[in-house]
Amino acid sequence: MSGTKGVDYGRRVIPVRGPGGLSLRVDVRVLASVTLLIVASATAAVVAFTVGPIAVPLTTVFDVILGRADSYDVLIVDEIRAPRIVMALIVGSVLGVSGAIFQSLTRNSLGSPDVIGFDSGAYLGVVVATLYVGGSYDLKVVGALIGGFGTAAVVYLLAFRGGVQGFRLIIVGIGVSFMLSSVTAWLLLYRRAEVAMALQRWGMGTLDGSDWGAVNASLVFLPFAAIAIGWVAWRMPVLEMGDDTAKALGVGVERTRIGMLATGTALSAFGVAVTGPIAFIALAAPQIARRITRTGTVGMVSSAAVGAFLVSVCDIVTQLLPQPVPVGVVTVSVGGLYFMWLLFREGTRR
Repeated sequence: MSGTKGVDYGRRVIPVRGPGGLSLRVDVRVLASVTLLIVASATAAVVAFTVGPIAVPLTTVFDVILGRADSYDVLIVDEIRAPRIVMALIVGSVLGVSGAIFQSLTRNSLGSPDVIGFDSGAYLGVVVATLYVGGSYDLKVVGALIGGFGTAAVVYLLAFRGGVQGFRLIIVGIGVSFMLSSVTAWLLLYRRAEVAMALQRWGMGTLDGSDWGAVNASLVFLPFAAIAIGWVAWRMPVLEMGDDTAKALGVGVERTRIGMLATGTALSAFGVAVTGPIAFIALAAPQIARRITRTGTVGMVSSAAVGAFLVSVCDIVTQLLPQPVPVGVVTVSVGGLYFMWLLFREGTRR
C-alpha cells in the first residue's frame, strides 16, 4: 500500500515503502555501523577541542559557543581549533569516498589514489604552482586538480588495452607515482631551505594552518562533489557485477569507469590541495568499513564515516605528542600497524 512502511526487526534488511510505490531496502548493520561511526567522529571532534599545546577545559569550549568567553579563549577555540577539526572531518570523509571509488573501480584493496599515483600528481601540481605561480589557496587547488587529472589521464592511457583492467591500472599507477615523486624531489632540491622544508612538511599531510577561509572554500566544492558521487554511487555496484552484466543492464562500462576515475581523482586532488597528501586513509578506510559493516561491496557512506573518524583521531594523537608532527606521519604509522595485523591475520587463516 502506498505510503506504508513495512519493518521486520528479525531481518537484517528492512524494506521501506514510500509514496508512489518507491521501495528502499535498508541494511540494519550498515545503518547501525554508520550511526556509531558518526557518533564516534563527533566525540573525537569534541575531544580535539580540549587537547593541544594549550589545554582547554570542555567548559571553556561551551563558554565560547555560548558567547561568554574572553577574546583569548575565542581565538584558541574558534579561530584555531574549530576550523582544524572541521577540516579533519571533511578531508577524512573525502579521502574515504575517494578510496572507495578507486577500490571499486580496480576491484582491488590496493586501489587507492595514494598508491596508484594520483596523490603524487596532485602534490607535484601544487609544488609547481607554489614555486612558479604563487602559494595562494586558489592556486593550490588549481595546481592539484591539474596535476591529479593529468596523472589520471596518463595512467589511464598507459593502462588501456581495449579497456582498463584494475590490476594493470594499479601497476602502471605505481610506476608513474615513483616517477612523479622523483620529479617533485628534484624540484625541491634546488630551492631555498626554508621553502623546501615548508613544502616537504606540507607534503606529509598536515592540518596546520587550517582556517575558516579554507573551510568555506571546501563547502563550495562539496555540493558539486556530492552530485558526481551520486552519479557514480548507483553505477558502482552494477559495474562490480562484471562488464557483461553491466552492459546488459544498460550501463556504459567505459563511460562509467571514466566517470569514477574523474570523481575519485577530483576528491583526492581536493584533499591534497587543502591538507597535503594524507596517506593511508583512502587505502584503509574502505577496507575497515567493509569489515565493520560485513558487506561484500565497498560502501561510500561507511567509508566516509571511517575516514572522518581516522583523521580526527590521528590528529588528536599529533596534539598529544611531546613535539607535534603532521597528521600524515601518524596515519602512515597506524597504516603500517594495520597492514601488519592484516597480513598476520591472513597468514594465520591460511
